[in-house]
Amino acid sequence: MGEEFPLSAHADDSAPLPRRTLGSGDGWVEGPDGRRFWGTHGAAGLLLFQRAVGVLLQHRAAYSHFGGTWGIPGGARHEGESASDAAVREAHEEAGVPAAEVQLDFESVWDLGWWSYTTVVGHVGKPFTPVLGDAESIEVRWVPFAEVETLPLHPGFAASWTELRPRIEALLG
Repeated sequence: MGEEFPLSAHADDSAPLPRRTLGSGDGWVEGPDGRRFWGTHGAAGLLLFQRAVGVLLQHRAAYSHFGGTWGIPGGARHEGESASDAAVREAHEEAGVPAAEVQLDFESVWDLGWWSYTTVVGHVGKPFTPVLGDAESIEVRWVPFAEVETLPLHPGFAASWTELRPRIEALLG
């Protein structure tokens, strides 16, 4: 496929990106074992794929949790918000994902009993140019499936990618 549009967006130091205002679920939760996770109502992210260009990944800003690593757009769920709604909302806010174009395929939940993270897997029929929506990212870009493991991945995403990649490839046929 010839590149007809940019497949990535990079932060421009001359034009700082805004930080979003906090939502109803934004905040740290500490569990009985002392581990802390973001999202008072849990969190969700969108693992978006497109057959020709791969998966949409986010290079996390240095100030963020596990800054400098690559993962999927996502964040805290708002009160009463479903995981799929939260994942698509966050992906739209952080990477310019056109919500109306996303077709949801399946969810994978990591549930600790007192906090959970849901990876919502979906696809789009045609690639689009991602857009940096806030200061949480250094870059967002489409990454070919074979190149995902070559990046320094967020530990949570790295752990789930080994399970999710074969499921996505099965959908692609």
